[in-house]
Amino acid sequence: MVAAHRAVLPLRFLLVVLFGVLVLFQTMSLPGQFAHMAREDPEFAYLRWPATGVTVFWVLCVQVVIVSTWKLLTLVKTDRIFSEDSLVWVDAIVWAVAAGGAVLLAVLGYVGLNANDPGLPLLLFLLSVGVTVVGLLVVVLRALLRQASALRADLDSVI
Repeated sequence: MVAAHRAVLPLRFLLVVLFGVLVLFQTMSLPGQFAHMAREDPEFAYLRWPATGVTVFWVLCVQVVIVSTWKLLTLVKTDRIFSEDSLVWVDAIVWAVAAGGAVLLAVLGYVGLNANDPGLPLLLFLLSVGVTVVGLLVVVLRALLRQASALRADLDSVI
């Protein structure tokens, strides 16, 4: 557990950096990129706002995962990770991954039906499988955390 405590500070630093970069993407880069694409290719200009909304939503989902991870790190630091409090934050991660994955599947369906080339639908399919794997992995880890929390509660009641 000592190694985990030593990893908390650098991980928190990197989470802050990642969150800050994502805010920049959300507010400047993504809207600017889609505005530029609409000017350069007017045939697809109608996709500017839907594409902006979807990508900003995906960034928001990642930000929810970052905040939840921060809260879980706080529970690790205070040695309360094996408690019911942690399940709330793991559930937030599960819901964020599920919401992002559902929107990704909708985008895959739209792009797949309108694509002339299989490259983008294949990439979106690969991303969908990856997001699904991550989501299911978090669900399994949640179950393990619940088991460990129950064992810890049992152990605390015996002592």
